[in-house]
Amino acid sequence: MAAVTLQDVALRAGVSQATASRVLNGSSRVPGAGVADRVRAAARELGYVPNAQAQALARASTGLLGLVVHDIADPYFSSIVRGAQAAARVAGKQVLLASTGRDFDIERDSVSTFIAHRADAIVLAGSRQSGDLDRELEVEFDRYRANGGRLVVIGQPLAFGGAVEPENYAASAELADALVAEGHRQFAVIGGPGNIRTAVDRRNGFVDALCKLGLNTAVEVSGEFTRDGGYSAARRLAAALQLESGAAAPPVCVYAVTDVMAIGAIAAWRELDLRVPQDVCIAGFDDIPTLRDHTPSLTTVALELEQIGVRAVELALDTATDLRESAPGRVILRDSTRLD
Repeated sequence: MAAVTLQDVALRAGVSQATASRVLNGSSRVPGAGVADRVRAAARELGYVPNAQAQALARASTGLLGLVVHDIADPYFSSIVRGAQAAARVAGKQVLLASTGRDFDIERDSVSTFIAHRADAIVLAGSRQSGDLDRELEVEFDRYRANGGRLVVIGQPLAFGGAVEPENYAASAELADALVAEGHRQFAVIGGPGNIRTAVDRRNGFVDALCKLGLNTAVEVSGEFTRDGGYSAARRLAAALQLESGAAAPPVCVYAVTDVMAIGAIAAWRELDLRVPQDVCIAGFDDIPTLRDHTPSLTTVALELEQIGVRAVELALDTATDLRESAPGRVILRDSTRLD
């Protein structure tokens, strides 16, 4: 059976095809109410499905918003997505979601696809890395913006466009200060990939704050921004520090630069019969929702992740200017760093 065409609707309604198109595709040049009602009735009777591309041309807007995240399975990103989708619904937009698995080739391809679909705006969530990949992405976005597209980054800003930037460095420094105030004096770090700016900023904020207090980290190891990355790094750290259950010395306090890495670390130490916080203490960053059910409760830096997603969409749809805002972090001390 052939698909119903716009010409079929026009014939049924007794109007020109151009008039039917203006009614059904959302043009600002809409005919009188009686004519418009007749066209819509004909479309319903025939089961006509409007062409989304034609609607976009008529309205000069697709109503689509592209959202790129590194890993939708990561509670950090899923919380941001939840907020972004809520804000998009309020604005009458539909979200196109791409999860890149931290593959920057996939990220660039996703951006190109959103641009090809004429998305009204694109939100790029996730830490940037320096080098040719970012430069190629900036060239892509430069063309997009020249054609009226809007861009907001969640994380470190690009050379142009809006941004919502978590205070990774400053909040990590506040965490270090708080842990020292609680009585900790021995520290180690589980960092992320060295080419990821979020990982670098969080590590540097923590270590720099310790240095200002005359303290150093005993060991630093790194891994991927995942549960398994934290697990692997924690086993290497335990070997380097020769951690033992029931040791007489005060436990070392480990800073993992994400909560998911901290959760992986705790799992690794549990397999080594190391108890948290009795044998080793640990703090994370993000305050992801899954921490509510985790034992021991994890000391962390809380970010308002859903609100970050909301604000990014609001900035992306604000055509007045490219605003850049900070998203502060809040230190929360819990059982995982408690000293007896």
